[in-house]
Amino acid sequence: MAKNQLASIPKQNKLIGPNFVDWLRNLKIVLQSEKRAYVLDKVPPPPPEDKTSDAYREYLRHIDDNLQARCYMLASMSNELQRQNEGVDHAAEILIRLQELYGERTMQMRYQISKDLFRCRMTEGSSVQDHGLKMIALIERLSSLGVVMDNELYVDLLLQSLPPSFDTFVVNFNMHSMETSLPNW
Repeated sequence: MAKNQLASIPKQNKLIGPNFVDWLRNLKIVLQSEKRAYVLDKVPPPPPEDKTSDAYREYLRHIDDNLQARCYMLASMSNELQRQNEGVDHAAEILIRLQELYGERTMQMRYQISKDLFRCRMTEGSSVQDHGLKMIALIERLSSLGVVMDNELYVDLLLQSLPPSFDTFVVNFNMHSMETSLPNW
C-alpha cells in the first residue's frame, strides 16, 4: 500500500492539550483520506463465530483500521498523553478520554473568542483592513470550534464594530441592501 502523504500532519501538530480541536481536525483529515475515520465513532464489535463470513472480514478490517488510527493518535501526542492512553485499546475510547479532558476547555475557548468578537470595536483612525482581518480571524477561530453563524450575522457584527465616523456608510450599506460576504476560509 502506498504511503499516505497526509500522515505526517498529526505528527507535525502534536496534541499538547489546548490545541485539541486543531489536532482532532488534522487527525480526521488523515483518517478520512484512508477511509478509517469511522473507528473514532465506534469500537469494534465482538468477532463473529463464522470465520469465513463477510461479517468476520469486516470485523478484521475494523480491527486493522482501529490499530492504524490508534497508532496515529498516540504518535501525534505529547509523551505524557501517550503514557496516559497507551493502555487504551480502541481509538474511539481514546477520543472519548481526550474529549473529557479538553472538551470543557473548548467551551471556555469558544466563550472567550465569541466574547472578543462581539465586543470588538474599531478605534477611530485605525486601519479598517486591520480591523476587518482581526474580526475575520476571530470568526475563523470560532468556526474551527464548530460554531456556525450565517454570513448576514458576520456582516452585521462587522458593521456594528465600526466607529461613529462610519455611520453614513452603514446607513447607505443597509439602505441599498448591499450584499457581501466575508472571505471563504
